[in-house]
Amino acid sequence: MATAQYVLVTGGCGYIGSHTCIELIAKGFTPVVVDNLVNSSRESLNRLKKITGKEIEFHNIDIAVDAENLKKLCKKFQFTACIHFAGLKAVGESVKKPLLYYRNNLVSTLNLLEAMEEGNCRKIIFSSSATVYGDPETIPITENTPVGSGITNPYGKTKYFIEEILADHCKAHENWRCVLLRYFNPIGAHKSGLIGEDPQGIPNNLMPYLAQVVVGRRPHLTVFGNDYDTVDGTGVRDYIHVVDLAKGHLAALENDLMNSSKKGASIYNLGTGRGTSVLELLRALEKASGKTIKFVIGKRRPGDVSTVYADCQRAEKELKWKSQLSVERMCEDTWRWQSANPQGFR
Repeated sequence: MATAQYVLVTGGCGYIGSHTCIELIAKGFTPVVVDNLVNSSRESLNRLKKITGKEIEFHNIDIAVDAENLKKLCKKFQFTACIHFAGLKAVGESVKKPLLYYRNNLVSTLNLLEAMEEGNCRKIIFSSSATVYGDPETIPITENTPVGSGITNPYGKTKYFIEEILADHCKAHENWRCVLLRYFNPIGAHKSGLIGEDPQGIPNNLMPYLAQVVVGRRPHLTVFGNDYDTVDGTGVRDYIHVVDLAKGHLAALENDLMNSSKKGASIYNLGTGRGTSVLELLRALEKASGKTIKFVIGKRRPGDVSTVYADCQRAEKELKWKSQLSVERMCEDTWRWQSANPQGFR
């Protein structure tokens, strides 16, 4: 690239955002990170400098409330594209504080779109989620599986609403393009062990909770139900290595968003297309860590389904992207990160 191509990364200090910055730099892009550090740590960017050798420009802006500074930033850099990770993401908290989630996640996106327009940047990749599918009737889940009904929490609904906002905006303005990436279950960490998942408070997701049990921060894992119609009675999900997921964003940027023949909104599932049960994941982390993980069996959680995994053929065909890293590798990298950083970035 002859001139710097700046990419705005909202929420870039977070788990998926930080890993995506590494892939952006590897492909010659220059990420500029905006984050309010509510769910993340500035330390992640110091670690990124060790990994990439590059200083990443950072702006502490809460895009849900500080639209003016966001507009100034977009005018200054004339970004090639934006990757939008920023948002509150705790499922349980969203049920208790729905207005907080609707205000934060929706207003921040509206502010972002207006700031991008003023800065002549009209290409955006949105960090969406498989939660938009609700309780799917058929497995595997394709991009044509119905969305919007059966979503059990406000967090998932904000993902669905933002998808609709972006699709409507691109339909109304032909010079706008968006890619909606529906993630399944990101786990793992960078192979260096310098960055990884560092949830604030009690983890909402299985893998970071398991990792915290191994290092002694939690007494045991509660497995919610062991009477599902699965290989061992526990719930089955599609786990994807965060590095594969980060590379999916670069594939979406280069092979879709920058493709002048594409119009409107594109949608892709990013997963492995394979399911792994709770106990299978637990055993894999035991093997990676060499430690026994304590667990107890609890009741099923309301709204949980037995099996969810992705069909990712569209991403493979159109983005030339496919997940590469195994569950074993996900667990090895998670353990390298967690054992070296038992308290996360703190």
